[in-house]
Amino acid sequence: MSDRVIAITGGHGVLGRAVLEAALADGLKAAVIDLAPGTVPEGVLELGGTDLTDPAAAERAMAAVIERFGRLDALFNIAGGFIWQTTDDADPAWARMFTLNLTTALNASRAALPHLKRSDEGRIVNVGANAALKCAAGMGAYAASKSAVHRLTESLAEELKATSVTVNAILPSILDTEQNRADMPDADPAKWVQPSDLARVMLFLASPESRAITGALIPVTGRV
Repeated sequence: MSDRVIAITGGHGVLGRAVLEAALADGLKAAVIDLAPGTVPEGVLELGGTDLTDPAAAERAMAAVIERFGRLDALFNIAGGFIWQTTDDADPAWARMFTLNLTTALNASRAALPHLKRSDEGRIVNVGANAALKCAAGMGAYAASKSAVHRLTESLAEELKATSVTVNAILPSILDTEQNRADMPDADPAKWVQPSDLARVMLFLASPESRAITGALIPVTGRV
């Protein structure tokens, strides 16, 4: 059983649940932070109802983690959202995408940093997007917000090089989820990324063994 403690934002989503399952299998202690409430296995701290677009709420969540476990070693910034729309849509989603994908990661990271710096091996693992490297039609708002997450990852990594904390991002293509299968019925999901496989990459980046990697944007694209 490890004494390392992780916090997972968006922990009740598909990827968040996969990360939690893998973390518990590795013997880690965990806190799940999400806007929606949900159920978690025994021993996991559940912080549903946390609005990470509010910096004060992010600080309260991290304080609750410290109160429960006494430390924080890794933060997984999974909270976010996706909207497909063309630029001429009557209700532009650009501000919403930046709020959901960038602001949540920024607020959670800022709130976690004082605690992560006290860890011998502090880690932040962000979720970017392979789609942000070359944008497709209808992906402008989403890709721009994820590109901002990439820049946040790089800038934080540079700022924290004198500390124990590393900051990296994974860039998935398409996750094999029920929603994606419903939205793309003609696609071949065998080419997509399994959430459990992506979780293992993220757990490695959150481990002490990844100490030589920081500021990296790591594509995890399956066979897409």
